[in-house]
Amino acid sequence: MRVIAGKARRINLITTKGLETRPTTDRIKETLFNMINPIIIDAMFLDLFSGSGAIAIEALSRGAKHATLVENAAEAIKCIKSNLKATKFEDEAELITKSLPYALDSFTTCYDIVFMDPPYKLETEDEILLKLKENKLVNEESLIIFEADLNRDFVFVEKLGYQITKEKKYKTNKHVFLRLA
Repeated sequence: MRVIAGKARRINLITTKGLETRPTTDRIKETLFNMINPIIIDAMFLDLFSGSGAIAIEALSRGAKHATLVENAAEAIKCIKSNLKATKFEDEAELITKSLPYALDSFTTCYDIVFMDPPYKLETEDEILLKLKENKLVNEESLIIFEADLNRDFVFVEKLGYQITKEKKYKTNKHVFLRLA
């Protein structure tokens, strides 16, 4: 896995061993960032369930102003720290090592882009969306992106005050794009 574009282009990133995380493939990452490229410059980026940190690092490499990464798995935290050091983004990033959704209670920043790739069977998306809205971590301009299993149904987001603006399907998963309604 590597950084695809921007300041840290071609720098290799490390990932955790085993099946605990599912790193987003370079092809899917490239497709995702091609879709959000117009809004990434100077964005405040929030990466929930960060894994190796590759998504937040890609955002920083492409011009995001700051990235907050949230991860609580010890091996993933080591990967993130190593990857931030290798890409020299330590000053532009903040790593929060608390569990979600409770970690969001201590945040005060309103984010332009929120990326979330939770474990597929966890299904805590509704709690996280509520916290993002209640704590004013997103506004009507914010874009929330879920990486999810192809079969995951997102009809629940309307009851929480969000609307699906786009869905991009791949072979094994999908990205669902939301905004506050």
